[in-house]
Amino acid sequence: MKCLKAFGGLGVFFVLALVLGGIVSYQAYQANPYPSFGEASLEKFASCPALENAFKEAQQKSRAYPMPGIIGVPMLQVFETSVAADGAAKATPQYSETSIQVAGVDEADIVKTDGEYIYTLSSETYKYGNGKSKLIIAKAYPAEASEILSETGLEDFYPQEMFIHNNYVLIFGSTRQEIPVLYEEVPAGVPRKMIYPYYSQLTTVQVWDVSEKESPELVRSVDFEGNYLSSRKIGPHVYFMINSYPNYRILEEGSGEDLIPLYRDRTGEDVEKNVSFSRTCKCADVEYFEPINPERFATIASISMDDPEAEISKEVIVGSGQNIYASLENLYVAEMNYPFWFGVRAGGTTAERTIVHKFSLDEGDIEYVGHMEAPGRILNQFSMDEYDSHFRIATTAGRLTRTGGSTSNNVYVFDEDLEMAGKIEDIAPGESIYSARFMGERGYLVTFKKIDPFFVIDLSDHKNPKILGKLKIPGYSDYLHPYDENHIIGIGKDTEAAEEEAGDFSWYQGVKIAIFDVTDVKNPKEMHKVVIGDRGTDSYVLHDHKAFLFDRDKNLLVIPILLAEMAEYQKSGERRSWEHGNYVFQGAYVYDVTLENGFDLKGRITHYDDDQVFLKSGYYYFDDEYSVKRSLYIDNVLYTVSGKKIKLNDLDNLSEIKELVFGEEGE
Repeated sequence: MKCLKAFGGLGVFFVLALVLGGIVSYQAYQANPYPSFGEASLEKFASCPALENAFKEAQQKSRAYPMPGIIGVPMLQVFETSVAADGAAKATPQYSETSIQVAGVDEADIVKTDGEYIYTLSSETYKYGNGKSKLIIAKAYPAEASEILSETGLEDFYPQEMFIHNNYVLIFGSTRQEIPVLYEEVPAGVPRKMIYPYYSQLTTVQVWDVSEKESPELVRSVDFEGNYLSSRKIGPHVYFMINSYPNYRILEEGSGEDLIPLYRDRTGEDVEKNVSFSRTCKCADVEYFEPINPERFATIASISMDDPEAEISKEVIVGSGQNIYASLENLYVAEMNYPFWFGVRAGGTTAERTIVHKFSLDEGDIEYVGHMEAPGRILNQFSMDEYDSHFRIATTAGRLTRTGGSTSNNVYVFDEDLEMAGKIEDIAPGESIYSARFMGERGYLVTFKKIDPFFVIDLSDHKNPKILGKLKIPGYSDYLHPYDENHIIGIGKDTEAAEEEAGDFSWYQGVKIAIFDVTDVKNPKEMHKVVIGDRGTDSYVLHDHKAFLFDRDKNLLVIPILLAEMAEYQKSGERRSWEHGNYVFQGAYVYDVTLENGFDLKGRITHYDDDQVFLKSGYYYFDDEYSVKRSLYIDNVLYTVSGKKIKLNDLDNLSEIKELVFGEEGE
């Protein structure tokens, strides 16, 4: 197995290790506060000593000017719920799939369905430090024949999310193990340098053959040193990215090649054996962008699920990425440049930048196109979008605290040559972007500090984007989801302004769902809203878009809710906006949603048999194994999924049809 040239691997399973620069040195920043990452080309290290020296120099600088680690941003949001149509070869009912941002670009999740079976990952790693993870396969359709078919243990493997394709399940997860001693090859008679063993975080990709649903078979297990970031699936090809830090102890005892992330591929009879690790590639194959900032490595990958045993191609580049966005034809990797951590300011601003690298995608091959730079930082992948060969990005520059600070919000448009074509800057000064949504020729932003300005942006003219209208209302939206081209669903928190002596901010309250009417773009309106619970109420949707189930044709909206309500003694006195309610319920809220009537609560579904867990929870609530995290429908049946159960309820009246229990009670 060899490392191919940059981004041009022709293998069916393509792995791209990508390091896109992490930290700008103090000296370099003083000379140029807006560093350029060069043309659309990559350089290679001439030798292992050159690689080693680059990392040594970077390590010395980072010790002199320490900086907090760059944290990955939430990756995936929902654009529209995909609905699978009836197949010609097999009578499959209508069913909901994982919500996705871009049509045709699937996103990994903890629950998947093909309309006949439900696949879910069950993990109890939080209990006593013991890992009891499983791949659960359930017969789901027809409802009367539903049952748990298999509970496959994932030994020493902590799954995160998965894809399904035909008769294969691909699972992303992590393993942690002691890396064996690796020796530097030296001539006979010369003492060898010994690299001591160490524990390392591994991203593991497992491929399971599930043609026999009762007995899945592990057919491939691939380990990459580093942490899984995110993935997309286009057709049979799955693209994913991994970030990793080198083991700096090796700099004292090893060579440059020893810095390169470890890699192991096991198939066939060796799939569960303790096969030795190797390096991802040779020093001369490692590439980098100028100016080089060697702090870490990362890995983007592409595997064809049509042939999961195909040869693996892989490549290593110096740097890191924190966020990705993918269209059908291109992948965008965003990284943050944080020079303000060094205390250096340009013109009184922090000069933080988002650098976005563009790659073209073609049947598993990835080719580097070039990069763009935009002032400020992005919130998440929803802050990026591709439309009409143009790339749009929404950023916030500056920082806010309860005692003050300065911010501005911006929208930038780049053309197909990656040149900035248009921009709007200084939107809602003193606030920050809480959610963004690009939909064709329009864009929507929610900024927040004390109230929620909802902005409608005209993007029909790439060179002249402009604000069409705005709406100021209490609360804010963490997530925006299109109802149709003129109506948007927002879900976030209701708020109450703090008293003046407390500071210039608002207290979060219950979960708020609203429908915004943007038919009159100059005067957007809040048509309907509902507030669920009191302060402390939460929903997985606020942190993970995949928990959002919406189907306009069925007038269906389902969201998981952790409900907090004020106790009687709190209600009897003067309620204070900073007080938390007590947890009394967790489960799915099922709404009938229409433009005419807004949100009509049809009912609630919980997986708890009694309320003892809430009575014992105290002030804080832990993520319990019976918490409903996902919902989906097949035909006219609603399925809710937790870490222990799958419940089936009639969509018309929510009457319970069946309950499938797995885990310890289901064995």
